[in-house]
Amino acid sequence: MPKAYVNGININYKVQGQGEPLVLIMGYAGDKTGWMFQTRAFKRHFRVVTFDNRGVGKSDKPAGAYSTKMMADDTVGLMDHLGIEKAHILGVSMGGMIAQEIAINYPERVNKLILGCTAAGRSESSGMSPEFPRALGLGDNYTDDEVRGLPVVKVLNSLLSSAFNKCIYRTLLAALAKILIRLVSTTGLTGQLEAVMGQDTFDRLPAIQAPTLVMTGTGDRIIMPASSEVLANGIPGARLVKFEGGSHAFFVEMRGEFNREVLDFLMAG
Repeated sequence: MPKAYVNGININYKVQGQGEPLVLIMGYAGDKTGWMFQTRAFKRHFRVVTFDNRGVGKSDKPAGAYSTKMMADDTVGLMDHLGIEKAHILGVSMGGMIAQEIAINYPERVNKLILGCTAAGRSESSGMSPEFPRALGLGDNYTDDEVRGLPVVKVLNSLLSSAFNKCIYRTLLAALAKILIRLVSTTGLTGQLEAVMGQDTFDRLPAIQAPTLVMTGTGDRIIMPASSEVLANGIPGARLVKFEGGSHAFFVEMRGEFNREVLDFLMAG
């Protein structure tokens, strides 16, 4: 796979299809293979760019704290490398946080924006679902420092077990988790976790100019579904779509519906 040297690191990426550019940004601990069910559908209509965020996959994994702004700069740097002046941006979970930063800091680079199962930050109505801190062994009144103090392997294991609602996926992921946990870089995941914990775009959401689609699963056990309502209310003209019973990984479990919503939004005049 090709790599691009951007923002001081090497980014592993893949480009498929022809047409308007569509950049897909994956969430915490995920690499570009997490988009396999989307690229099949989207590459028929768009030039689809997938990549490994810093800290995972075959991209560099520098030590130290990351931020979603830093990772937004990585993404725009990759666009520069590929000669892409403007693209549709789709991000899920942490990827949605990165996508917000792109739309806020680089408005001229974004055509349409899609945010899935993500948040502007942590508040009473935004951030982690109550079930997820409990899965991590935290109390209801947990602090950010308590989350930072957790072993990243425990965070990843809890994330994988909570991301899916359908039994078949949860069974398959239990086996995959044991393999994945042995392969991941704890340095990279620690950096990514800091980026998630530092997310705060609440006051800057009105600056987003791009037409925006916000999507969430009502059964998300990692990010509160209400987080998407906060986003949709804060971004001018944004449209909110709720997937009844959808999990955090609704873009996998409900991929047919997810892909149709995305394509309808992107291909509308």
